[in-house]
Amino acid sequence: MIRQGLAVAERIRRRPEFERIYKEGARIHGRFMTLFVLPNGGTSPRFGVAATRKLGSAVERNRAKRLAREMFRRHKAAAGLDIVVVPRREMLDAPFASLEADYDAVLERHRRERPRPDASQRRPERDARPRPASRV
Repeated sequence: MIRQGLAVAERIRRRPEFERIYKEGARIHGRFMTLFVLPNGGTSPRFGVAATRKLGSAVERNRAKRLAREMFRRHKAAAGLDIVVVPRREMLDAPFASLEADYDAVLERHRRERPRPDASQRRPERDARPRPASRV
């Protein structure tokens, strides 16, 4: 029998890790889920799911987590990313192909977005001279 689950190195499990990703990571909204993505500096992608009680009963939360883990397993992201999925209620009723397409689209959107430069990397203002007041 072949085990197809996630390896220990591919899981995000501790609360401080989740909090760091929420605080420092990029938040990207999709139709069925919200992804938090943060580079981890490692060689493999890591994955976590945050299914709150707002999603539904334990059965529904567990189903959402299973679906999210399977999406991650089938569509491994680039190495060195921490990904946290926060499922939406619509995820439970959607076909799996739609979930995969949404997951891929959200990750692609993250790849296209360039990181915004912080204040030290911004270009200096072109002209510091005061502008003349407009006439009314």
